[in-house]
Amino acid sequence: MHLSPVAGAVIVHAGRLLLMRRAYPVSGLLWTFPSGKVEPGESANEAAVREASEEVGVSVAPLVVLGSRVHPLSGRQVVYVACRLLAGEAHAASLQEVAEVAWVDSGRLAELVPDGLYGPVQAWVEAALGA
Repeated sequence: MHLSPVAGAVIVHAGRLLLMRRAYPVSGLLWTFPSGKVEPGESANEAAVREASEEVGVSVAPLVVLGSRVHPLSGRQVVYVACRLLAGEAHAASLQEVAEVAWVDSGRLAELVPDGLYGPVQAWVEAALGA
């Protein structure tokens, strides 16, 4: 069975990175980017924009695909899309999926994601945060 890839929206705004705490951990992942399956006929960029809106209630514009990998915990293909915040106040828009949202600085990121982010994503986030 072929599983659809997952697109993650990597959103940095005003020196902080947007993360969400999943209501139910997925493959042991608790704090993640707004993310979800790429629907048929949808690009990774479109999926990242849609998931940001559905899960955390923000409107974003895709900037660049930072890379993709098979996630070591979920085994799913994940495409990471850097996005620019356009509008909206981040909140748990999908209560079935999202327990809370947080804008985190580099210090809190290390606390919430102790194993670090995927290399190209980590590099982009550090540059965007000025870490």
